[in-house]
Amino acid sequence: MLNDFLKASNAIAFDKKHRQTLRFNIAQYENKFAAMQSQFTDVEKARHIAKNLKWDAIEQLDRYLLDFERNFKQRGGQVLWAVDAEEACKFVQQIAAYYNVERVVKSKSMVTEEINLNSALERSGITVLETDLGEYIAQLNGEAPYHVTAPILQKSKEDVAKTLHKTLGTPLQATPQEMTNAVRVHHRYEYLEADMGITGANFLLADTGSVVVTENEGNARLCTAFPRIHVAIAGIEKVLPSAKQLQLFLPLLATHSTGQRISVYNTLYNGPRLPSEIDGPEAMFVILLDNGRSKLLADTKAREALYCIRCGACQNMCPVYRTVGGHTFGNTYAGPIGAAIAPHLEGMKQQGHLADASSLCGRCNEVCPVAIDLHGVILHNRQQVTDENLRPAAETQFWKYWQDAMLRRWLMNLAPAPIKDWGFNRFFAESWGKSHEMPEFPKQTFSELWKQNH
Repeated sequence: MLNDFLKASNAIAFDKKHRQTLRFNIAQYENKFAAMQSQFTDVEKARHIAKNLKWDAIEQLDRYLLDFERNFKQRGGQVLWAVDAEEACKFVQQIAAYYNVERVVKSKSMVTEEINLNSALERSGITVLETDLGEYIAQLNGEAPYHVTAPILQKSKEDVAKTLHKTLGTPLQATPQEMTNAVRVHHRYEYLEADMGITGANFLLADTGSVVVTENEGNARLCTAFPRIHVAIAGIEKVLPSAKQLQLFLPLLATHSTGQRISVYNTLYNGPRLPSEIDGPEAMFVILLDNGRSKLLADTKAREALYCIRCGACQNMCPVYRTVGGHTFGNTYAGPIGAAIAPHLEGMKQQGHLADASSLCGRCNEVCPVAIDLHGVILHNRQQVTDENLRPAAETQFWKYWQDAMLRRWLMNLAPAPIKDWGFNRFFAESWGKSHEMPEFPKQTFSELWKQNH
């Protein structure tokens, strides 16, 4: 995994077109984000209140999840508890088989990407359509989402035009509005014909047993209004104690994810259609996914990473993400949040190297809407990687030699400057010199200069 990350990073970091597109798209977000923070009288106070509320939710997670389950089931919904990705996919496949599902429409959901649900359903012979515009483009290109809230952040409108020209026959010169209209027309039939709608959940409300979905395109509502079956899949950390807390979390999420005052569509789903209602599904299931979250919960120093509300602000501000992009991380959750949670969800051996993909500049901490100490968690992960002896042997040996030299100044002064220059060029020309100017060692050491001047 480490070698894959290094290889991908090395390739994409010098791609000027990629950097230019990413910089342009993130700049649009930054301008909106900066302006919209003014809706809060004291945004720092809002962030820390939100953090305290999430602290309460996570510290009493067992209680609030059981409250949610009880209240949701009272209105006719069904709750399934999935230990891992395989079990979650199996549940969806079983529901689909029971209701003879052939076509599925999906709204944007990172947790379904985490468990690779589309592939599992397609192996069962089920047609799956991503209805979020960005996710749809990514699906057509056979790509994973690039970003938590902006699935095709790395693409320009020209890139999107080429994709839709190949699939829907839209003109290469089509405007964003024309392309959106073409996708809207194409998807309308799919909503009407689908047997099952699948969504994620931005929040789960313990006191009302509600699934909260916030979006801007209305596609999630269409995914749940027409199909006979609605399946919502949510990580267990999504729970909030009370519906009253949405008045804080919905504006915080919108501001930090897309620079809006509030998202266009905010919907609470409380169960299947009642006899008195004219639309909605005949059956609704909520799958509560663990998939390593309990392991993260057990780590008291990393636990606060579960407060994350998936806004993507930390990715937008991270200099590493802005250089190497989202796909390079090889994980559903790229950037700082990925470096914080992926090693716990998938294992330190597989994903521990992501903790080193951080400059520790602290920008992620500054913009997180729930004030997670992300670089504190990342540092903790680095320590775990070291404690578990998971670092490459060559790296461990190098730092041992470095420590020996730094503790014995005479060793550093032993070789003259030309020998040091040769050694640095011999061993670091490939790793350092490809992206940096090679340094030249001074002719005199610091010790020699000190003696000379004192």
